[in-house]
This record gives sequence, C-alpha cells and structure tokens, in this order.
Amino acid sequence: MSSRPSDSVRLAIPNKGRIAQPVRELIEKSGLHIVEGNERRLIARTLDPHVEVIFSRPADIPEYVADGVADVGVTGHDMVMERGSLVEELLDLQIGRAVLVLAVPEDATFEQVRELDGARVATEFPGITRAYFERHATSVHIIPVGGACEAAPQLGIADAIVDLSSSGDTLRTNHLRVVEEVLVTSTMLIGNISAIRQKGEKIGEIRLALESVIRAKGQKYIMMNVPRSSLGDVKNVLPGLGGPTVMDVASAENLVAVHAVVGEERIFSLITQLRKAGARDILVVPIERMVR
Repeated sequence: MSSRPSDSVRLAIPNKGRIAQPVRELIEKSGLHIVEGNERRLIARTLDPHVEVIFSRPADIPEYVADGVADVGVTGHDMVMERGSLVEELLDLQIGRAVLVLAVPEDATFEQVRELDGARVATEFPGITRAYFERHATSVHIIPVGGACEAAPQLGIADAIVDLSSSGDTLRTNHLRVVEEVLVTSTMLIGNISAIRQKGEKIGEIRLALESVIRAKGQKYIMMNVPRSSLGDVKNVLPGLGGPTVMDVASAENLVAVHAVVGEERIFSLITQLRKAGARDILVVPIERMVR
C-alpha cells in the first residue's frame, strides 16, 4: 500500500462483478472523477487530492473497511452480513437490489423452512445461511459453492439453495421455486467506525456527493414563460419539490418565468397540460445532482 496523508480518505470500490460498472458511473457523476484508474490498478487518484480509490473484490471490501485498509467502501449489504464485519452502513446507493432466497426444485415436497431439517443446502453465503437456519431451529448440511448455485439440485449435490435473485428468471429457468426470502440486499456505502469519527467531514462530503446523484435520478428540470394572468392555472397543474420558482421576466408582455423539478414519468402528459394552461417556451433539461 502506498503512503498517504493522515487526513486523506481511501474509498474501496468493486473491481469487477455486476455492480462494478454502475458504481463507477455513480462516482463519476458525483464529480469525484477517478484519474487513470481501472480494474487492473490497485489504487487510483481522484480529482480531490484528499480522496483516493482502491479497487477490490466486493467480498473483501467489508473487511478492508472494518480493518481500516479503506476508510469507506462500496459493497452489497449481503457481503457485509456474510462477513459479519463491524462497519457502519452510511447510504443505500440503490444499485443491485436483490433478494437472497431459499429455493427448492419445483417438484420438491418442501413447503416450510423446518421441513428442510437434515437437508443439504448449497450457497455462496454460508454465514448468512447458517444463521438463518439457526433462527428457525433447523439443522442442515451447508455446501459452500463458488458459483452456479442454481445448478446444485440438478447435479444432485443439494436439496435446496440459498442464492441471490433479482428478477426470478434464473430460478424459473432452472425449475426452482422460492420457499422464503432470507435477506433483502442493496449496494451500500459503508464506513470504518474510527474513520467516521476522525475524518467525518470528508466522508460526509463523499456521502453527500453520491446521495445528490441518487436524488436526481428520474428527475427533470422544467422551465417556461407564463403570462402573469395564467400563473394560477399553471401552478395548479405543475408539481414540484416545494412548489415552483416564479421570477419576473424583462418583457413587455407581462411574463413570468416558472421553474420546477418534476418526475421524468410525468413529463409527457405535463407538457400538454402546461400548454393548455398558458405556458410557452417550455424547456426540459436533465438534472445531474440534487443537494438538499
């Protein structure tokens, strides 16, 4: 590891896997641009001289953060729970949402968790799985696997699986059905407890930058000119965060400028309603970040 100033913050992010690219895009949109960084490098600089990035396996990030190798990190809630790492979850990044499920073959007779007593359960999450069955006072034989968990029942090496599912398509393709949900997971920003106390201001900046991108997702900024006589009608149809902003326009037509933030899903129908209410010169622009 390279030496670094005592006040710098090291952020661990996934070097590969299904969340690696979305996480990288989130960081770039937040303004914390990574300089000359890729998955083959261990450490990369950012535009902020006090923040550097370390590329790691998602499964290792909870321990890296807990041990202080990194001050903050991005990984799945499932990884944190599997490792049992003593870290603080700072922010749900709303990436890679999935459910860890207990599933069995479609033709299996198992309907409840306790009916699996003595069964073989294949999983990439032996720690979570063991704790889950202990909570249900059920004894099972856990078979750790490194991938393709859904194939274990077909291969005859397990009676059930505990695996991540996002859409359920993989389970259906492999003729599996869900008995029960074990854990809901999402990608989280996690922090080292000591680092949060010692470097709280810079860590807070990172959290705020990422949160501002998440908050802006699905939002659009709409601007228009409105005759003052039509302002009431436009306000009645225009949703917004805290109401629209109204400003005078230097015009002989007695116009006002109206600005508002609206959900992207409302734009299509909203434009027609605004035109009917008297608005004109309507502009819709994307929002990269929203800070409250």
